[in-house]
Amino acid sequence: MNIQTIITDIKSFLTSTFTTIDTWFDKDETLRNYRPSNNGWKINEILEHIGLTNHFLLILIDKGTSKALQNIHKLDLDEELSNYIFHRDQLTEVGIRNSFTWIRPEHMEPTGTKPLKEVRVQLKEQVNQCLHSLDRMKNGEGVLYKTTMTVNNLGKIDVYEYIYFLAQHGQRHVQQMEKNEAEFNATQN
Repeated sequence: MNIQTIITDIKSFLTSTFTTIDTWFDKDETLRNYRPSNNGWKINEILEHIGLTNHFLLILIDKGTSKALQNIHKLDLDEELSNYIFHRDQLTEVGIRNSFTWIRPEHMEPTGTKPLKEVRVQLKEQVNQCLHSLDRMKNGEGVLYKTTMTVNNLGKIDVYEYIYFLAQHGQRHVQQMEKNEAEFNATQN
């Protein structure tokens, strides 16, 4: 698969995932505030957590984007692209709820104090930030810089993979919100 197809796929997946996430803000407030029987997060808390996680991932994505664009002068992009492998299968696991043990840092725990309106705006801005990074690396430059990702033992991943990871993390939580909704609906009957 060529790099342009990969970039297009990442943009499409990112956009569709966060378009789906955005619909959860319009769901009934009683549903969004329902605490599941396993004492897990409410949907409002999940939405806040996605924004918190994105914030920290975007620090790495922005730094990676800048470094990748600087590396264009130090590395041979054509050579790097000729040997490039996008680790889609490993990254797709991130988007599947309960596919592996996930221990998140405390600073990514939702507090429930951030207004939902702000969370919604934050998520839209974060998606635009990702799309901007992809546009800046439109010729494949994202392969020129890697950072270690400890989640699911991914190891060193490039900037494109980091952005795809961010989208997969959102997808993981869509599944969690759907589970909350199904349980909530079952309690209403």
